[in-house]
Amino acid sequence: MLVIIGDKYYFDRYDRSILNSKFNRVIFLPYYENDAQEAVYILDRLKENNKLDLVVLNIEQEINRYLKNYLDSNSSIKYMKIDEFLERYLFKYYVSLNSKGLKELKTFSKWQYFQKRVIDIIGVIILSIVTAPIMLYSIYRIKKESPGSIIFKQTRVGLNNKKFTCYKFRTMHENSYHNPYTKEDDDRVFPWGKFMRKTRIDELPQMWNILKGDMHLIGPRPEWDILVEKYKDKIPYYSKRHLVKTGITGWAQVNYPYGSNEYDAYVKLMYDLYYEKNWSIWLELKTIFRTINIVLSRKGL
Repeated sequence: MLVIIGDKYYFDRYDRSILNSKFNRVIFLPYYENDAQEAVYILDRLKENNKLDLVVLNIEQEINRYLKNYLDSNSSIKYMKIDEFLERYLFKYYVSLNSKGLKELKTFSKWQYFQKRVIDIIGVIILSIVTAPIMLYSIYRIKKESPGSIIFKQTRVGLNNKKFTCYKFRTMHENSYHNPYTKEDDDRVFPWGKFMRKTRIDELPQMWNILKGDMHLIGPRPEWDILVEKYKDKIPYYSKRHLVKTGITGWAQVNYPYGSNEYDAYVKLMYDLYYEKNWSIWLELKTIFRTINIVLSRKGL
């Protein structure tokens, strides 16, 4: 059983579905300074029934001494703060206005960059060979269903907040009405465009961005420069995602649905920062395998 005390971090339905798959029961306890005794009473009952696996301190203020002494004196009770819990169990880096650990985030070392560049080149070679037929077919379908340009170009933001031109297969009718977000059954998207978005085929032209050095194969997704300016003003530490180069796919993309608002951008930022902090070859390969699963199951938007 998992017991989460307090509401410093909001657990959305995606978080809860993951927690429900990891723990046989999840209990959320409200917490105020004068609730410490009540919290201890509930924890004590759960401990007596051998049902307590983990306690998470999801509280804004300093932990009450009475509650802390109880947790420290009971070796059978495992507890941790919300920041550590999110990294261990939900694979995201907690970000709030009071986040203090962000200075540990930094750009990749030369050795890490070299490893990622090798993966980039090998990945582009394999991808270009495997996807050549589908790219040629996509060009045919785009011309047939929505006359106009084949490639969609847009200014995106990459490493160190530098702007670059990002290339994609066009998935919307030209001169469609403006809306920075895409929704389900968006009438701007033509039929083959919808298929390309679900299978991520529309991202394939970004292999050219990788070869040019604008992007990596794996990394935070490059965001539209207009949205970046908006997010920087409203989401704490949003610019930290630009400590590394962006990617065709990334840890946020394989863990969370397509973003459609500021809250989604905030959640994806936490995944991006987890990737930056915990980068390894294993995490890189894990992201690739999950991306392949998403493409084959057509879970994109």
